[in-house]
Amino acid sequence: MMRSLWSAASGMIAQQTNMDIVAHNLANVDTYGNKKVRAEFQDLLYQTLRDSGGNSSASTTYPQGKQVGLGVRVAATHRVFTQGPLQTTEKSTDVGIQGDGFFQIQLPSGDLAYTRDGSFKIDSEGNLLTTDGYTVNGPITFPTGISHDSIVIAQDGTVSYTDESGATNQVGTIQIYRFINPEGLTSIGKNLFRENAASGTAVQVDLNATGESNSLAQGTIEMSGVQVVEEMVNMIIAQRAYESNSKAITTSDSMLEIANGLKR
Repeated sequence: MMRSLWSAASGMIAQQTNMDIVAHNLANVDTYGNKKVRAEFQDLLYQTLRDSGGNSSASTTYPQGKQVGLGVRVAATHRVFTQGPLQTTEKSTDVGIQGDGFFQIQLPSGDLAYTRDGSFKIDSEGNLLTTDGYTVNGPITFPTGISHDSIVIAQDGTVSYTDESGATNQVGTIQIYRFINPEGLTSIGKNLFRENAASGTAVQVDLNATGESNSLAQGTIEMSGVQVVEEMVNMIIAQRAYESNSKAITTSDSMLEIANGLKR
């Protein structure tokens, strides 16, 4: 009976974590470049009461064993890196990635981070930055005083502007990077990810290569990949599972109470 109490308790803990993940997804439904997170569950160890293949007599064996499970746990959180919808903004420094890959960002510490959020800005010195003021590698710097309407970001990442004489001047290239295992990236907040041993090393994408399907779209922003309806369904499932596990605890407690009352 105590096994059922602990198994149900582990189920409640797992569903609480699942609910935390669903709440996080819903909170970021309007976050640029956000990717939904999904909980992955694993069953816990089993208590083996009888081995399969064990002797049932001198000449026969049990065709099946007897095991009782001891609950569940959240084994991992999986980030789903599918393409989010591109929303047109008409802002010249907004850039969306069509396909996989990440923008490379230089942090104040000098370390590199990666993001799908292409809502870039230009500071007073003409540098192309993220919303938090981090440098977009490059770096890419425009002359002061240019019109933002003159900025052109090509599909291959080439960044240029048109001066007063009508001449086109290239100032840099926005590079895109891939990872062999993007799900392994470490999220550090502010729409940024950091590479690690699990994600593998960042590999620069040649957007002009033959057969390369990736490209950049100026004047667009990649919206969140979270689907509100899907998360609402996941919320209901988590709530029902939590209720069912709490009912299992209540029922097990009632059964123990009946067993304890037999002595009377």
